[in-house]
Amino acid sequence: MAATDDYITQVTDRIPLTSPLRARIALELRATIAERVERGQPPAAVLAQLGDPDALAESYLAAEPLVAASFWNRAIAKLVDLLLVIAFAATIGAAVFLAFGKVVLYFLPAIIALLVAFGFPLYCVFSEFSTDQTVGKRLLGLRVVRESGARISVGQSFVRQLPQFLQVFWIDVMFALFTDRSQRAFELLSRTRVVQIMPGELPDGAAVDTVGPSLTTARR
Repeated sequence: MAATDDYITQVTDRIPLTSPLRARIALELRATIAERVERGQPPAAVLAQLGDPDALAESYLAAEPLVAASFWNRAIAKLVDLLLVIAFAATIGAAVFLAFGKVVLYFLPAIIALLVAFGFPLYCVFSEFSTDQTVGKRLLGLRVVRESGARISVGQSFVRQLPQFLQVFWIDVMFALFTDRSQRAFELLSRTRVVQIMPGELPDGAAVDTVGPSLTTARR
């Protein structure tokens, strides 16, 4: 059972956290593996038949359409995130002022500017890698994925934000106005994209309908 659980986890870990596919795939995989074991196949042989977890996850994701997020939805989400980081930096600045008084007054603008300049991309890297979304993207119904629809890695999340670390964001963002999927230059480089979460998507763990390839029929 431990090997089965580990295999299912490896497959579902490739699926975005906000996608109902995670629950659907887990249920179908568990049922398929149990059925084949009951027919006398060793669990190890069943897992070998199902194949590489990454490839199996990709086969499910290939059946799911990806709708590119609009440039303006992305811009609004980015503005929301920026305002949150500015508010956080201003709060830190106020705390520093209260702690040290007028001696730091002339340095406060520089402190806040540095917190925003480096805190904003770090916030984006952590949020998009750990939850597929920032607060702004969550409010606008957006998620960050690989070009295949799978979850992004920490390396991809970092590369996506390099223009902000290097302070060349406006050059990078101009690409989104002219690419088919509204991708920035460093999104093309990192093989990532921002997609719209469709209104019909159910919360993870909702009632299961058959979506994507069927393990029972396609992988006997």
